[in-house]
Amino acid sequence: MNIVKYPSEEAVSKVMAADEPLLVLISFNGETAIMSQIDEAMEHHILLMNAGFKDTDIDKFFRIVLDRSGADWTFICPPDYKGIPFNDKRIEAFYKDGFAVISNFLHSIGYLVGINIPKRYRRHLDVLSNDTY
Repeated sequence: MNIVKYPSEEAVSKVMAADEPLLVLISFNGETAIMSQIDEAMEHHILLMNAGFKDTDIDKFFRIVLDRSGADWTFICPPDYKGIPFNDKRIEAFYKDGFAVISNFLHSIGYLVGINIPKRYRRHLDVLSNDTY
């Protein structure tokens, strides 16, 4: 995994040592992650641009806010995720893939913390809980 630390490796290491919140973007394929202190970038799409990517690529990344107490996942499933046409199946795949990719990233940086989907993003999961089997 290629981890980009913005604005520098030293700055991000200092923030991690102080347990300050980090903005993190992790590509859907798990090959690239971008990290920054939250006050440095303010929002995920700004971090993406600051790190040299196009802000329109935001829907190609899982987005989290991280500290030693946990990882809050900004759970927003793109409408074209993996080309899956059915909303419930698309969200289910996004959920499974996200937990796998985010967990792998967290482990790789030594953060063994839980992944939380804040309440304001859980409405997307309602599609899954309304399924009848």
